[in-house]
Amino acid sequence: MAKLRVALGQINSVVGEIGTNTERVLAALAAAEEAGCHAALFPELAVTGYPPEDLVLKQRFVQDSRQAMEHIAACSRSCTAVVGFADNAGGCQNAAGIAANGRLLGVYHKRELPNYGVFDERRYFQPGSGDPVLHDIAGVAVGVCICEDAWVSGGPMSQMAAGGAEVIFNLNASPYHVGKRDQRVGVLRRRIAESGRPIAYVNLVGGQDELVFDGASLVLDAGGRIIAGAPSFQEHLLIAEVEVADRPELPPPVAIPGGINEVDPGLDDLDEQYRALVLATRDYVRKNGFTDVGIGLSGGIDSSLVAAIAADALGADHVHGVLMPSRYSSDHSVADAEALGQNLGIDCRVISVEPGHQAFLDMLAPSFDGLDPDLAEENVQSRIRGTLLMALSNKFGWLILTTGNKSESAVGYSTLYGDTAGAYAAIKDLWKLQVYAFARHRNQRAGRELIPGSVLVKPPSAELRPDQRDDQSLPPYDVLDPLLEAYVEGDLTPADLCEQGYDPALVSRITGLVDRAEYKRRQNPPGVRISAKAFGRDRRLPITNRYGGGR
Repeated sequence: MAKLRVALGQINSVVGEIGTNTERVLAALAAAEEAGCHAALFPELAVTGYPPEDLVLKQRFVQDSRQAMEHIAACSRSCTAVVGFADNAGGCQNAAGIAANGRLLGVYHKRELPNYGVFDERRYFQPGSGDPVLHDIAGVAVGVCICEDAWVSGGPMSQMAAGGAEVIFNLNASPYHVGKRDQRVGVLRRRIAESGRPIAYVNLVGGQDELVFDGASLVLDAGGRIIAGAPSFQEHLLIAEVEVADRPELPPPVAIPGGINEVDPGLDDLDEQYRALVLATRDYVRKNGFTDVGIGLSGGIDSSLVAAIAADALGADHVHGVLMPSRYSSDHSVADAEALGQNLGIDCRVISVEPGHQAFLDMLAPSFDGLDPDLAEENVQSRIRGTLLMALSNKFGWLILTTGNKSESAVGYSTLYGDTAGAYAAIKDLWKLQVYAFARHRNQRAGRELIPGSVLVKPPSAELRPDQRDDQSLPPYDVLDPLLEAYVEGDLTPADLCEQGYDPALVSRITGLVDRAEYKRRQNPPGVRISAKAFGRDRRLPITNRYGGGR
């Protein structure tokens, strides 16, 4: 039985950095050539990065992408390169170029354009048409398709198999969310059941704004078994030999020691998700030209976890914690924040907000005369902290990480222009209970208390008034989070929630908070998406909205 040796170049492209992305492709292609591979696959839109969004509306951008593909073709040798790029053949197409021996042999245009969830491809691309064209690679008939083409029953993959394809290459920019790898494997196995053909699936890796791509490239044989698998959340060149049934022996590839058909064992759920947070944070910071980050440390669980993620992403030397106690800050909060800084080995400084707080109260006193203190005075403290962090950002070039979680964002339990001030929200898509789980997990991985144990057990508090606790304003998180998850991620209405047994008064109150906080969420910084439905690219509701849903 013949074997086709294939390299899957799981690379971390940067959107818009066409020259550097092309160099990444060529370096991996050279390694595949040296390893005696018949073909080397690269991710969807590897040349441009994904998603390029409105960049493809610029004609020059698409022309540059096409020229980069032609350059890759000119540099190609006997190993056939299959590379994702943006093409300009009568409109803009999401394309795969097939090249070998210095020539561009063909171009495939993606046919199935996703337009749901985080995808908007029908806004940007024209779909391919016509009968799929197969490509002769070392005497094997190969079908080439792109991402969503694999998710359609009876679609391009089945058509290619019916047309004589013996192996199918699938190029992807498939963003990560919890459970995504199993979902992909299920889809690929359904396509194999339809076609009876092995599939080589290469995926992008790296962070891009709210999205993070996990890689986890795969090769499945004609029986649906995983015969090779790349590690998640890192660049990797995966080399696999795919058996092609009923074929004379192919020209024997050069022998290389080991490294063929390796299957990465994968990660447990919390490790997988934590690495997604770390990679997304690292790439957002570095791809946007920053080296260091600043974080407001309160001694609470949220800022503690963000600091740990940042230290893992960038190295402790590039993380700066800022403690900003007020008249209402407890001694243990300051002590916990200082202990966290020491445990992580990060730079920390203390700036009291009291002088600014009193100055603001004095300035507002004539306007607030005769009125009882309330949320207005509380939020002044938070906004002073935001101003301090942004001043440090301006002076030292730090990118500021915010520390709000999904539970707080859902119900608007945050201060606009205060604790929401910053550039990137590393835990934006984590419910509060998940924050605790990740903090415990990070300590367990470290084998010691990186995040002080006292942080894990004390009641959460914004500390904007005496003896304040979150549960004075909100239900306990073990009650709140499941309700929010059902409403936000499950798209249930208040009436649906009541039918499931939730207290109607609680449902009315909490869903009302969620709906009224939409204007706040629109002004929050971007943050990585790890759930199947995050605020931002996924969940898009009108700010002005009076639908009650049975509330």
